[in-house]
Amino acid sequence: MNPYTGVNFFSFFLLLIKRGVAFASGSLSFDALASDEIQLLVLMGVSVSAALLGTFLILRKQAMLANALSHTVLLGIVVMFLITNTFLLSIPLLMMGALISGFLTTLLTDSLTKVGKLQEDASIGLVFSLLFALGILLVTLFARNVHLGVDLVMGNVDALLRQDMGVVFYSLLFNGILLILFYKEFLLTTFDPSLARSFGVSLFFFNSLMMVQTSITTVAAFRAVGVLLVLAFFTAPPLAARLFVDSLKSLLALACLIGVMGSLIGVALSRHFFTSFGFGISTGGVIVLVLGLFFLIGALFAPARGILTQKILRRKMTSKIAPSRTIDV
Repeated sequence: MNPYTGVNFFSFFLLLIKRGVAFASGSLSFDALASDEIQLLVLMGVSVSAALLGTFLILRKQAMLANALSHTVLLGIVVMFLITNTFLLSIPLLMMGALISGFLTTLLTDSLTKVGKLQEDASIGLVFSLLFALGILLVTLFARNVHLGVDLVMGNVDALLRQDMGVVFYSLLFNGILLILFYKEFLLTTFDPSLARSFGVSLFFFNSLMMVQTSITTVAAFRAVGVLLVLAFFTAPPLAARLFVDSLKSLLALACLIGVMGSLIGVALSRHFFTSFGFGISTGGVIVLVLGLFFLIGALFAPARGILTQKILRRKMTSKIAPSRTIDV
């Protein structure tokens, strides 16, 4: 029986802490993890992995390209399904399909921008719309009976297994190692491409590497949140963190923290709604709403960039500068 059955929002965290202590002490085995804990671990892994990549994508002004990749991955997976004639695709096949879609998206976008003389955002919008539509069309025509579209587009967090944690955390490990090894190169190509080129750093290689990482992270996340909601995991935590900090290392750390907090609160709220009202809601959807709320709070109340904070500071400055009025009798 699931130990989280019948618990509300706050009881969820108390029970999670209690079981976490038991797991750390060795009295709770890995095989005894509850479904809520599997969901939480997978979603936290996705959040951290996406936040690391999303920070650089946003700083490079390539968030729309991440959007395109998260959608066109569907086409690669469907094509692999059609080639192998089985939905039980192995992770290498999923990765291969995703990488092919990613390279096709990048190639077509770059071609339309340089050869077709279109603006980059227009090229991205055109390519990802066409490739995503093609993926949906193939699902409708050839994979209607296997519910491929629903699982890939919306995800199915309740169907996650312990094996899914391995996929997510291998992806996280892959992204983390590359970030550590090439931190200076990513930093240089993000903030000063001209200087990077003068130092002999290949912009094409590191842009392509970023696209490969984005494709792999999307594939690792699709069972949990699908190819639609994953974009929020790439963008919301870094955007919210950017309102509070300026240095890159602080931005990476805070974005990961916001992603983890969103996952914790989202899973707890999902369990709370099921316990209190008797109906299940999309855990991934709840997490995205929580992340959006974090951004809204930051946009309003961040110390240096918050809208309301700036208004209060301006009023204080105006009251100090305004000359005092005297009344002559």
